[in-house]
Amino acid sequence: MTRFYLDVHALQTFPPSNINRDDTGAPKTAVYGGVPRARVSSQAWKKAVRDYFREENLLDASELGVRTKRIVESVAERIAALAPAIAGVEALQAADETLKATGLKTEVRKRKGDTTKAGESEPVPEAKYLVFLSARQLDGLARLAVEGAGDIKTFFKHKQNRDRAREIADTHHSVDIALFGRMVADAADINVDAAVQVAHAISVHRVENESDYYTAVDDRNTEEETGAGMIGTVDFNSATFYRYAAVGVHQLAENLGQGLRDGEPASSPVRRAVEAFVHGFVASLPTGKINTFGHHTFPDAVIVKLRTTRPISFVAAFEDPIRGDQGGHVHEACDRLAEFVPEIERAYGDDGTTLTWVLRVGANTNRLADTGEEAGTLVDLVAAVGKAVAERLEKPA
Repeated sequence: MTRFYLDVHALQTFPPSNINRDDTGAPKTAVYGGVPRARVSSQAWKKAVRDYFREENLLDASELGVRTKRIVESVAERIAALAPAIAGVEALQAADETLKATGLKTEVRKRKGDTTKAGESEPVPEAKYLVFLSARQLDGLARLAVEGAGDIKTFFKHKQNRDRAREIADTHHSVDIALFGRMVADAADINVDAAVQVAHAISVHRVENESDYYTAVDDRNTEEETGAGMIGTVDFNSATFYRYAAVGVHQLAENLGQGLRDGEPASSPVRRAVEAFVHGFVASLPTGKINTFGHHTFPDAVIVKLRTTRPISFVAAFEDPIRGDQGGHVHEACDRLAEFVPEIERAYGDDGTTLTWVLRVGANTNRLADTGEEAGTLVDLVAAVGKAVAERLEKPA
């Protein structure tokens, strides 16, 4: 398949907030262009996108996966649902052996003293690391376990049954696995190359973290008790972020294979996945300290490009940090993009095959109006991008 990519760029401003903390509890930062910037890690935003898929019902549950160490329990629950006679320890053992047949390694975590107290259940085996499996893969492994449950160890001594387990674990990937990939250290042959690359979001201007000293009063204090019941500090900052992600649509199509639903065109699952990702990436929100700061914002501007050249980030437009001397950063950030995008597209892009859409809010973004086809709403943007991807899959440029 011809390679083609979807680039998603967004400018988004946050009020005082602590979206993504480092090991000291302070907002993450990075140095770019020689000055400190606010930063939100790609891991934080990818988790937010995956959560958004589920919370907003952008995709059916059957098209999503689960990433957990408690994978034995996940399969055992499905075994018990399929065959109620197989439950409890037997279901867990069948699930454990089936997962081991795929090449995954599991272990029983040791307790303090390594003893089981009276009335306490035996610990359940877990994977040593987070394992990402789709709903259909979990269901398939459960069915295989039920088939061999009579003597599960002997069942998997046969190579054809081990091969079946590995095939189940390596087909019918969910949309989130196809997008974000899967790495299994013990069974590299069932790894999935990610179709999506997400940049760490960084502020377009210099940022210094601040600290909020707070006190909390005990509601049952008497009038004589005037002291605080608790004191502490919370670090925060406020920033306008440049956010960027690239989707290898050809890789996504390869990961999804023939699709998640029988009888549908091969382009359909790819279109659903692309639409869900664009919607989720634009609208999702990392929720670090959200009860403290309520940072519910949307991007001021979004640019999406479907291109046949390699992905192009526009972060270099902000290598020289915006000063914000006149107050605010969005206006100048949009001006920077309006000047930088045509220049880098002239030098490295391909106007003949690249499609561009823009979604923007407010007068500060006016200079981006001519950057591409304007979408009135996020829903319009998502639909236009999905339609173009499906057409290009069916009739490559």
